[in-house]
Amino acid sequence: GQRHPSPLLRLVPGLLLLLLISRPAAASASTVVTHLPGFDGPLPFHLETGYVGVEEETGAELFYYLVESERSPGADPVLLWLTGGPRCSGFSAFAFEVGPVKFVLAPYDGGLPQLVYNPLSWTKMASIIFLDSPVSSGFSYARDPKGCDDVGDYSSSLQVQRFLNKWFTDHPQYLSNPFYIGGDSYAGKGYLVGNPMTDPKFDRNFQVQAAHGFGIISDQIYEAAMRNCKGDYINHVNQMCAEVLQTVKSTYGYYLSYFWMNNNMTRDALGVKQGTVGEWVRCKRELPYKFDMPSSIPYHLNLTMRGYRALVYR
Repeated sequence: GQRHPSPLLRLVPGLLLLLLISRPAAASASTVVTHLPGFDGPLPFHLETGYVGVEEETGAELFYYLVESERSPGADPVLLWLTGGPRCSGFSAFAFEVGPVKFVLAPYDGGLPQLVYNPLSWTKMASIIFLDSPVSSGFSYARDPKGCDDVGDYSSSLQVQRFLNKWFTDHPQYLSNPFYIGGDSYAGKGYLVGNPMTDPKFDRNFQVQAAHGFGIISDQIYEAAMRNCKGDYINHVNQMCAEVLQTVKSTYGYYLSYFWMNNNMTRDALGVKQGTVGEWVRCKRELPYKFDMPSSIPYHLNLTMRGYRALVYR
């Protein structure tokens, strides 16, 4: 679905310095996961999950999945991955984009969906922290419900900065590795963004054309969108336009993840704290979020002009 790029990118210039000079309290205990429900046999990669407290007043904690590089974890880059939304779970990238597993796309029969290894995972050459951010995304939570409501571009960026300070304090072995911030849509010496939203008035109205040009949607769907939306893909001009755009956004794999993540065996395996999150959904659209950074173009320009390496891709 439609997601937006992370405003954290504006914090990159001072981030490494902050990581080196800050020594906050340690993060919560982590869990080493050796088996996942629906995956045949032990995991062929090192997986760690855990929580890091980012706000004392509300008791907000961010949940993460760390997959260690399968090549040389002592030297390979460390990548923080932020999934868009806002409020989409980092698990989306873990299982559907750049991570080490993927769902078997078989008809759902009421049982537990099956997982298989993804041989094209980016963890072949980098350690990746898949983060549930902002608070209330995925398994991230706050003891005070206000901690989930009062969230926006700037506040979520500061929470991610606190997460990194604490996480690297607990994982000092990675401090000398190259560090990157990455993500997709509304998602270190360098950074990368996939399908990023830079400014809505430019981005959203070209998604259908881009999807068709890359062969992601068929000629029939493209022609239906052109016919019913009349060139306006932001303000759905009629119900037929809304329905065809929903067809463009849907995938069956996301449907399977709902059943897998809401199974108690899965939550036990991942070390999810009982009682913190009720129903897991990939993207929590219903909660309030402040879009207080209308355009990220000035920040991209600032970073690239200062010599930071950037990769923007579709």
